Amino acid sequence: MKVVIAIDSFKGSLTSLEAGAAAAEGVRRAVPDAECVVRPLADGGEGTVDALVGGMGGERREVVVTGPAGRPVTAAYGLLPGGLAVMEMAQAAGLPLVSGIERDPRRTTTYGVGEMIRDAAVRGARSFIMGIGGSATNDCGAGMLQALGWQLFDADGRDLPRGGAALARLARIEPPTSGDLRNLSFRIACDVTNPLCGPNGASAVYGPQKGASPEAVRELDAALAHFASVAGGEPDSPGAGAAGGLGYAFKTFLNAELTPGVDLILRETRLEDELRDADVAVTGEGRLDGQTAMGKAPVGVARLAKRHGVRTVAFAGCVGEGAEAVNAAGIDAYFPILRRIVTLDEALDRATAAANLTATAEQAFRLLR
Repeated sequence: MKVVIAIDSFKGSLTSLEAGAAAAEGVRRAVPDAECVVRPLADGGEGTVDALVGGMGGERREVVVTGPAGRPVTAAYGLLPGGLAVMEMAQAAGLPLVSGIERDPRRTTTYGVGEMIRDAAVRGARSFIMGIGGSATNDCGAGMLQALGWQLFDADGRDLPRGGAALARLARIEPPTSGDLRNLSFRIACDVTNPLCGPNGASAVYGPQKGASPEAVRELDAALAHFASVAGGEPDSPGAGAAGGLGYAFKTFLNAELTPGVDLILRETRLEDELRDADVAVTGEGRLDGQTAMGKAPVGVARLAKRHGVRTVAFAGCVGEGAEAVNAAGIDAYFPILRRIVTLDEALDRATAAANLTATAEQAFRLLR
């Protein structure tokens, strides 16, 4: 029996590979001669760097960059074989990096994202996977572009300050004078389809959770519209409004491809190659519920498995309302791993979670064998 295992992280407990190893142990207890193939799984958000670095033989690097509020922060990214860098923009400009009065998307910046990209490029990276969820910013990627060498000027020829509000004063954009960005390629893990501006745009939909008042939302929406009028591009394209307009900047200035996060990660890890001759696929995540069926990572695994007639079993730390929707989305059966009533801290304990996952996988595969 060949079993292909790709489980998303159990956040606060097990990494993707730790969960995969625990499930594989349970499979082998039930089917000692089973061939277990464990692959990392992520959706472009938190945990993507660690999943791909651990699962693909990469190197985790830390670099001090400019945080969203202008203070230095330490950002981690991964360097993988073949000149591939994997990054999460939230490492340099994420919402958890600001607090209190700092949560003001009129002033927060993506400058550190550009510094992170430059650091990787200096170390030989030529292609990038970038997850852009969880941003604290609404600057249309202007800060990132400035860090990468673009010059943004106001009508008096002065450098534009950082932050989304300043974009209303933009008059001219000059590209980098050096050519070290010409051979870089970017694939962006993006699961939202919002345009840049308007009632469904970056400012209106996501600005309030970043600290924007109704007045600030209107100010930022107008500033982003002005930025797009100067920069050109396609502000109405799906995903342009992701991460406060960072999706727009990547597409317009860096010719990036925006792809649903799980599809991008599954393609990079070549999971489908392993599924072609598999008997069972194993997936899962910390909390499996109705939202899982809406394109989250475990369903991405199940869809690939179904292309090749492979049954899919999912394990979860807990099961929430609407989880039965995942059956229609391709997961044949799912199992919560908790074995008794425990506190949340006990359930999240790494050793306990791994033991519970192993035991549940063993029982499921005793039936499957």
